[in-house]
Amino acid sequence: MHYRRLGNSDLNVSEIALGSWLTFGVEVERAKSDAIFKRAFDLGINFFDTANIYGKGAAESMLGEVLSPYKRSSYVLATKLYFAMTETDRGCSAVQIKKQLDASLKRLKTDYVDLYQCHRYDNETPIEETMTALTDAVKSGKARYVGFSEWTATQASKALKVPGTAKFVSSQPQYSMLWRKPEAEVIPFCVEHGISQIVWSPLAQGVLTGKYKPGTPPPADSRAANKDVNAYLTNQGIDLTNPKLLAAVQELQPIAAECGLTMVQLALAWVLRNKNVAAAIVGCSRPEQLNDNVTASGVQLSDAAAAKIDRALNAFIQR
Repeated sequence: MHYRRLGNSDLNVSEIALGSWLTFGVEVERAKSDAIFKRAFDLGINFFDTANIYGKGAAESMLGEVLSPYKRSSYVLATKLYFAMTETDRGCSAVQIKKQLDASLKRLKTDYVDLYQCHRYDNETPIEETMTALTDAVKSGKARYVGFSEWTATQASKALKVPGTAKFVSSQPQYSMLWRKPEAEVIPFCVEHGISQIVWSPLAQGVLTGKYKPGTPPPADSRAANKDVNAYLTNQGIDLTNPKLLAAVQELQPIAAECGLTMVQLALAWVLRNKNVAAAIVGCSRPEQLNDNVTASGVQLSDAAAAKIDRALNAFIQR
């Protein structure tokens, strides 16, 4: 496993991070979660990302249980707030930041999180209030650093201009071979201001693994076959079920083979090719899945391979 510095912080995080969206506390039972986290630690993963909204607290509670046997200083823990936990609890106001952080810490069974993130930008709360509250969280010792997810460069710029407040060290955008919109403004802004990317959906909801083939029903145990979560393949800004897109993804198979990589490794190596990316978040429902993910760390993808990827996916890349 290779590690990268997270922005202008003193956190060194594994290039492959383990996320908990749609998995821990939701799809994956406790016994399997224990095995997954043991494998993660064995493979060198030290970065775990969650959010209060995942399973309405269930993911955080599960992480609190499975991480409890491990020394707190041995891992980097990140969570988020913004989305509605109740009819009245949502957003990034000062009241919500204090309330939701305390609730997250209780579920996670820890005194602090290494990274506390605004899951989205709160247009209903003055940015000065949000940043002051986040700074208070850092000063209290309940959060070591702060970050944001899916903010625009303009929104992040407003935050950085609030005087005397904690500075963001991380951005968490959707980013993959197919979804490259952060490259236009967010990543250049973050490079300038010492903010790293922690990217989600680097495998495009599993589509970039190549397991979904045009004209063929999805594997029975796949996300696409699960009616409770398969809507995410079409509502993240791109229709990942498009048969023509799936055919284009199949053209990556020989490129991966030429590089001596699996499709999973190719996709993860592609996002890690960007030096502003500190970590790629992966999901996992079985311990053995992590083996393939982790071996993408440290892979040097050539310019020639990247150019072939661009040609294969050109018609479907979102920029």
